[in-house]
Amino acid sequence: MQTIQDFFTHDHRDCDHRLADLETSVADKDWAAAENACVQFQHDLERHLQREETLLFPAIETFTGSSGGPTEVMRREHDQMRALLADVRDTLARQEVDACLGNIETLMTLIQLHNVKEEQILYPMADKHLSGQRDALMDQVRTLAPA
Repeated sequence: MQTIQDFFTHDHRDCDHRLADLETSVADKDWAAAENACVQFQHDLERHLQREETLLFPAIETFTGSSGGPTEVMRREHDQMRALLADVRDTLARQEVDACLGNIETLMTLIQLHNVKEEQILYPMADKHLSGQRDALMDQVRTLAPA
């Protein structure tokens, strides 16, 4: 069975590739491709965030007995990502290349800093402490579709 670390890290990379596709399309001023890439990125990102917020984080919080700490920080950063993505969508809709690319770069930076924390701290902790429920949790994670 795949570890929590492996699954979510792979999910991060998929989202990273989608965001890079969006950036390339905007830089090329291929607006139709950029819109498609943005829709796909938003779908993949939201699915990833919901997997964490509705399944992984609650399992970690049950183990730790606290909804504060790392999961609270991660949720705040998720909200920041969603807000930045809204800015990307706004500048994309107006076909403002420089503004859109700036928003994408800011979003990329936030995501990379966020991912490091999850991949180096949160996911290893989850694998260590949730091993008894990992298989059931991962079955739920794989089947979750974005709301």
